[in-house]
Amino acid sequence: MTELPERLFSNPVWHALHGRHRHLAIVEGAACRYPADIAPFAAIAAPTGSALIELRSLLAPDEFVWIADYGRTVPGLAVVATLDCVQMVLPADVELPPQSAEVLPLTAANAQEMAALTDAAFPGFFRSNTYRMGFYCGVRVGGELAAMAGERLWLDGYPELSGICTHPVHRGKGFASDVIAHLVRRHRREGLISWLHVGAENTRAIDLYTSLGFERVRTIVLHRIVRRPLRVVPLPGVTPGP
Repeated sequence: MTELPERLFSNPVWHALHGRHRHLAIVEGAACRYPADIAPFAAIAAPTGSALIELRSLLAPDEFVWIADYGRTVPGLAVVATLDCVQMVLPADVELPPQSAEVLPLTAANAQEMAALTDAAFPGFFRSNTYRMGFYCGVRVGGELAAMAGERLWLDGYPELSGICTHPVHRGKGFASDVIAHLVRRHRREGLISWLHVGAENTRAIDLYTSLGFERVRTIVLHRIVRRPLRVVPLPGVTPGP
């Protein structure tokens, strides 16, 4: 069993934004986040009231982000959804399947079609500048992007696979396995361990990753939080203004 260090993986966004993605981080004290056009993720050093107040200051009114280990509430932040995510890792000794399709690099020029493809699978997570988080690649059929995958959170020695999706017309052709294997081979050449997040209810994806040799490590809960207006409570005997 390949372990993913608890210290890093219980709060992966925090460690990514204080490591490889430091240049992308927007920071306020004990809170940090990715820019809205890159990823809807934020983190706090610990679930304290002061850290959450600092996090609120980083959000626009009614903006939402996903955060792990929310832990408590503060005025002006509301939890509107939760998502159980399984962390999976591919042991270094797992043999990769042969690659059957040509896998091509994707760049800023492909950002719009990448976002369009991922919106069919997990709308709202892939943004116009998500490609800046790492290397992305894909398979084309007739010139159209049929499948893709890339790197998202970067922890020390552990790049996350993400954006893994295939257009419904091309499912069942092995393209997802091709792009995953392409990325993993890149990682292994550099001595890195590939891992990923997947929604606990996405059994189709979990079955695919398991068939490729990925192992479950832990489940973390992500909270979707939204910045709300602060309620102003008038003092006794004071009439609110217009």
